[in-house]
Amino acid sequence: MALMDIIKARHSIRKYTDKQISREDLKKILEAGSLAPNAGGGQRSMMVAVHDKELTTHIGKMNMAHFDRTNLAGNYVSKEQPSTIDDPTIKNGFYGAPTVVCVFCQDNFLFRTADAFCIMENMVLQATELGIASCIVSRGYETFNCEEGRQLMKKWEVPEGYACQGFVILGYIDGEQPHGKPRKPGRIKIVEG
Repeated sequence: MALMDIIKARHSIRKYTDKQISREDLKKILEAGSLAPNAGGGQRSMMVAVHDKELTTHIGKMNMAHFDRTNLAGNYVSKEQPSTIDDPTIKNGFYGAPTVVCVFCQDNFLFRTADAFCIMENMVLQATELGIASCIVSRGYETFNCEEGRQLMKKWEVPEGYACQGFVILGYIDGEQPHGKPRKPGRIKIVEG
């Protein structure tokens, strides 16, 4: 598949079957993340892949534990693939995905969020090429900003001074691939001298 075809085929999936992705495919997805652009080439981030449905579900519930709906922009996301914004009854921020990759970055580094999202974008594109559904999920800092979260980070040997910037959830879609949303006009400008 050509890169533009992969980009067009990628959708944020929030309904998953219980089928686990293969370890081989997970390694390819992690390699794609490790090859992402990063500020100054410093590679100041790390990925922790949770390839265990039970633990992924537990962390997904931690992700929603302190979710403050009052800070939302108020937009409706999707009828086909409803998000936590659309459905307040969703209690697992990872939507039942059997695998999640947690992206940790140096907390005091100015470009930590940019680095993390480059990593996550590479991973979702690689997942799409492999036929694996994915979605980028936020609230990383909030998920691990508790005693249980800090204990998990310690167990996973995440260095001191690192914080989770976000997650890539991975699995197989439950249902049909959603329709792509039309692109809003006026979002592209070309300025020439």
